[in-house]
Amino acid sequence: MKVFRSARFLLIAFLLSLVPASSFAGVFISIGIAPPVLPVYEQPLCPDDGYIWTPGYWAYGDAGYYWIPGAWVPAPQPGFLWTPPYWGFDGGHYIFHDGYWGLHVGYYGGVNYGFGYMGIGFAGGEWRGGHFFYNTAIMHVGGGFHNVYRNETIIHNTTIINDRHVAYSGGPGGIHHEPSADERRFSAERHTPASAMQREHIQAAAHDPQQRFNANHGRPATMAAARPMSAPHNAAVGGNRGGEARPAEHNAGAAHPEARPAEARPAARPAPASHSAPASHPAARPSEKPHK
Repeated sequence: MKVFRSARFLLIAFLLSLVPASSFAGVFISIGIAPPVLPVYEQPLCPDDGYIWTPGYWAYGDAGYYWIPGAWVPAPQPGFLWTPPYWGFDGGHYIFHDGYWGLHVGYYGGVNYGFGYMGIGFAGGEWRGGHFFYNTAIMHVGGGFHNVYRNETIIHNTTIINDRHVAYSGGPGGIHHEPSADERRFSAERHTPASAMQREHIQAAAHDPQQRFNANHGRPATMAAARPMSAPHNAAVGGNRGGEARPAEHNAGAAHPEARPAEARPAARPAPASHSAPASHPAARPSEKPHK
């Protein structure tokens, strides 16, 4: 038995040596502690045309879980969409799957992050002729944007109810959504990793003690940012950087009409000068509810 285990470990070590360093962190982070529930926050106004929303998520480091704020990020090139990272449960451990850019949104575990990432695909907008058009039924773009439209049907059709704000797929208490044929195909397409701006954003969060769960207990100092955060040496610890969303005051971990579009009522399209976040109320999909 000891010989078998040794051979198995040697085989795993050999296989890991074949994996590029850039993909190591995204595929092989495996821990025995489930990520915390997704916090509640409001989406900042989109700062510029061509920016794509990247939802916030829990990452894991030496100090445990820490929150990567959601942020508006410029697409690397026209036509690209962001598939968010997710945690999946397998073999008794929680495994991190990194996000990526591509022509389609692939599988992200069925985790409902809100703001267009309702569990299946992306309902927040689409590319048309080299320009990104924002779905104002769910995206907070404010006034001044002419490349907008409104479609609530797609929100209903892509929503997986996540009343408990679970941040992982599979396992005990996790989201149970198997990838569709399209999600499998899109996930197998050629992808582009997170941009340098996104990586700097991640590093800024990793170096901010107030983003760590053991310090904020599920209420990070910065929930979301209009633009990616700057490098660690420029980041003010716990500071309210411009355009960033703060934690909800009274209901951390609870539903919020603007932060959780899947659980809110539809709102009228905002007027050009309006600054209120749109919301929606997708119908429940019983076959895709997470198991209690």
